[in-house]
Amino acid sequence: MQTLSATRSTIGATGTEEERSRNRRSLYASAFLRSLATGLLGVELGLYLSQLELGAAAIGAVIAAGLLGAAFAALVVTMFGDRLGRRATLATLCVLGAGGAAAAAVGSEAVPMGAAAFAGMLNGMGRDRGASLILEQAILPDTTTAARRTSAIAWYNVLQDIGHALGSLAAALPTLLVGWTAAAPLTAHRWTMAAAAVLTLAPLFAIARLSRSVEVSQPNGRVRLTPESRRILVRISALFSIDSLAGGLLVTSLLAYFFFERFGASEAAIAGLFFGARVLNAFSHLGAAWLARRIGLVNTMVFTHIPSSLLLVTVAVAPSFEIAALLFLLREGLVEMDVPTRQSYVLAVVKPHERTIASGVTSLVRMGAWAVAPTLAGLFMQSSSLMMPLMVGAAMKIAYDLMLWREFRAIVPPEEEGRLTA
Repeated sequence: MQTLSATRSTIGATGTEEERSRNRRSLYASAFLRSLATGLLGVELGLYLSQLELGAAAIGAVIAAGLLGAAFAALVVTMFGDRLGRRATLATLCVLGAGGAAAAAVGSEAVPMGAAAFAGMLNGMGRDRGASLILEQAILPDTTTAARRTSAIAWYNVLQDIGHALGSLAAALPTLLVGWTAAAPLTAHRWTMAAAAVLTLAPLFAIARLSRSVEVSQPNGRVRLTPESRRILVRISALFSIDSLAGGLLVTSLLAYFFFERFGASEAAIAGLFFGARVLNAFSHLGAAWLARRIGLVNTMVFTHIPSSLLLVTVAVAPSFEIAALLFLLREGLVEMDVPTRQSYVLAVVKPHERTIASGVTSLVRMGAWAVAPTLAGLFMQSSSLMMPLMVGAAMKIAYDLMLWREFRAIVPPEEEGRLTA
């Protein structure tokens, strides 16, 4: 079994214990507030675009444009985020995201909507996987110990998914506005998009509380990966691209569209479904941290992910919305258990000063694949069947899990050296 020890670097952000604790709480708050908007947009974006009568292919293209914008932002953050300043970069991303959502709220045509989605990095995934996450993940390990790294990342993801859940529930707002104010459905959706723009600005308050210790000095210029880290990142990124291409076929906005078109589910029912899904995601992250301490990070990633993909196939062929919803919720209780473990694993197997690059490269690969996939999913839905993206996505995810286990089961992070803790 190959082991990797990561000696603490003087380049990484440190600070006093009080600063580390405050920074960790600020990162938690930022993740929660940003995920409120992400959860809302994940459900609302597909429904809003449907109200504009753009068609499945155009809807997929607009969602893809938003993910492509997120991928471009991830590239910029990976290359320049540490040099531009982590706090300043996080604040800039908030402003751009709010501007894009506000522009989309008044748009009507596919091309302007796509431009707004790109500029604002509008996230139809329903889960926060953007450029801000890259910097926050790079900072988070330095706010705790190696032994508690996975737990800290798990709590970070728990708060994200609580925000995703509440944001998903807020996607019922158009239905409520129509009932309360007699507004036209499209008008109600535009107001909901405007609310998402306001929520996107909320993390600024948490970012302002981050101390200077989160910044990274680079006296020798650009940080370069060691050959060992480069080999690991190339191999694992290639596998992540497969998983992300599959995940891009299954973005929340397109799943919401699937439930709406396939079963005729109401907006309120869909919002409630995704609220429940995000609550289950949140609890699963804590379960993932517990399980990883006993069977290891890689095993936890793989052996929880495969059953979730099998459940996705059953969602595709379910005969009714009630059955599909139940199967979908079971799937959501497992599908996110690989997230904190995957993030922790990547950050553990590189040197501390390489974490922004590692987080950025793996996130960039994932977002690039996500950006391509929704267009394909829209075409599948329009030309073949509504269930086709679910079937293809599930098969690809299972193949990814098997290859990941084969390639990385023998490479363990520092806290798993010797033996796993009981």
